[in-house]
Amino acid sequence: MGRISSDREITAPLDVEALRAGWAAKGEERPRRHARLALGARTDMGRVRENNEDKFEFLEPDEPAVLATRGRFYAVADGMGGHQAGQIASELALKTVFRAYYADRAPDVGESLKRAVAEANRYLLDVARMIPERSGMGTTLTGAVVREDELFVVQIGDSRCYLLRDRRMEQVTEDHSWVQEQVSRGAMTLEEAETSPFRNVITRSLGAAPEVEPDLFAIKLEPGDRVLLCSDGLTGMVDDGELFEIMREGSASVAAWNLVDRAVEYGGKDNVTVLVFDVRAIEPWEPEATGR
Repeated sequence: MGRISSDREITAPLDVEALRAGWAAKGEERPRRHARLALGARTDMGRVRENNEDKFEFLEPDEPAVLATRGRFYAVADGMGGHQAGQIASELALKTVFRAYYADRAPDVGESLKRAVAEANRYLLDVARMIPERSGMGTTLTGAVVREDELFVVQIGDSRCYLLRDRRMEQVTEDHSWVQEQVSRGAMTLEEAETSPFRNVITRSLGAAPEVEPDLFAIKLEPGDRVLLCSDGLTGMVDDGELFEIMREGSASVAAWNLVDRAVEYGGKDNVTVLVFDVRAIEPWEPEATGR
C-alpha cells in the first residue's frame, strides 16, 4: 500500500444516521423488559501525560427493534503508541466497534461483539500499515452491552469492568497483562503484582496482531446494580478497597467524578477514564420506556 500522510488523516464522526437503514431492517421485534439506567462518565489527562489517549463512548438507541436485538452500548478504551497514535487508536477502535456491532444482524450478542472487535483490530492494523507515523499503535477496549435485563461485557487489555451488587464489589474482567498471568499461575501474589515494574505490560490489545481473542462475560442484571468501566489510570492509582468505598456513595455521575479526582489526587501518573451506570429498575417494556 502507498504511504498516506498523517496530516491528511481524518477520524470521521460516528454517523448514527447511517446506521438507521440497517436498524430499520431488523423488523418489528420488541423488548420484553427494559432496564432504567442512570449514567455518569469522566475522563482526565492526569498530571503527567501531555495528551489524553483514553476515550469513552456510549450509544443508546431508542428504536424498539434495536433495543430488543442490540441493546445499549457503553465502552472505555486506553490507547498506546505515542505521538498521539494512542489517542487516534482508541478513537478509531471505539467508532469501528460501535459501527460494526450495530450493523450486525445476527441474534447472538457475544458473537456480534467478537466480530466487531475483530473488525476494529483489522482496521487499526490497516491504518498502521498505511501511515508510518501510526506504526505500533494499539488500544485496550472494555465494553458493556445492556440488552433488556442482560449485561454482556467484552474485554481486551487491562481496562476493567466492576460490578457493585448488594454492597459487594466484584471485578468482572481479568487483565490481559503479564503480571496477571503470573498471579493466575501462582508465580506472583497480588501484592507483588501491584508493585511489579512489569505491571503495565499487557499481553493482548487491539492493533497488536492479525488475530485477537477478546474475553466475553454475561450477567443477569438486578435493580440496584452499579457497573464501572475504567482504564488502568484509575486502578493503577486507587486500590480496590478504596474503589469500593467511593463506588458505594452518591449518584453514578458523582461516583465517576470522585473516582477520577482520587486517581489524580494520588499522582495522576496516567490518563484516567471512568464510566459508571446504575440499574435503577427493570420493568416490562413500554413504548415510552426508551429513555434511560
